Amino acid sequence: MALSGASRDDVLGQVGTPGLFMQVATAGVLFDTLTEIAADGTLHGELAVAWHSNADATRWEFDLRRNVAFHDGRFFSADDVQASFAPLQDGLLSDVESVEVAGSQRIIIHLRDGDPQFPMRLSHPQTVILPGGDAASAAAGVGTGLYRLHEFRPGRHLVAYRVADHYKDGRAGWFDSVELVSLPADEVRAEALRDHFVDAVDLEHPADLGDLENITLLPREDFMSTAVDQRLALPATVGSRWPMDNLRAAERWWMA
Repeated sequence: MALSGASRDDVLGQVGTPGLFMQVATAGVLFDTLTEIAADGTLHGELAVAWHSNADATRWEFDLRRNVAFHDGRFFSADDVQASFAPLQDGLLSDVESVEVAGSQRIIIHLRDGDPQFPMRLSHPQTVILPGGDAASAAAGVGTGLYRLHEFRPGRHLVAYRVADHYKDGRAGWFDSVELVSLPADEVRAEALRDHFVDAVDLEHPADLGDLENITLLPREDFMSTAVDQRLALPATVGSRWPMDNLRAAERWWMA
């Protein structure tokens, strides 16, 4: 995939609002979030398997998935959620009053104001779960995602290989490897797709693509954010909340 938004200052696992390149690399490749927006727009659990709130939606309890391993072999737990959310409480999760560990696989989050949409907010790419308290591992791309980091050159490219044994086996992750390439200019990304150097690009208009034969515009032709080679097979419904099928192209697509 050729993507915009990369920077030579990019750091894996960083807090902030990264460009599209890093959003796809994190939420769609290396790391997982507690919840996920499916292609049809419904909310699913990812590292969380169940959740419920009190009557005014100020207290949220999440049951976490068991037996999930980070790429370095350590097992995911509530401590990782607490550590991952702590720096976000000055930004995206500024309404979070506290994050309470209530067991190895249970977390309780208290909000200052009720928010019935809180579980949906936890699908945001900034809320990926990192190995708790270990900045070096986070920067090395150690996550629980379907792909393990092989090479990362900030602002240039990223290569990741499919994890051999993953909790999403049989449901997602159909590529042996994924490569993200940074191409800042729209016309250069369009040319790379047109000449079959890449299989997918982010693009807001088709003018630079020329002949659209063998190219699919997503999520639809009159409101596109992505163009893909028709050699890529796509699910029946493609998400439109974010470019690249809700950032999950590497998980959801496959080769025809």
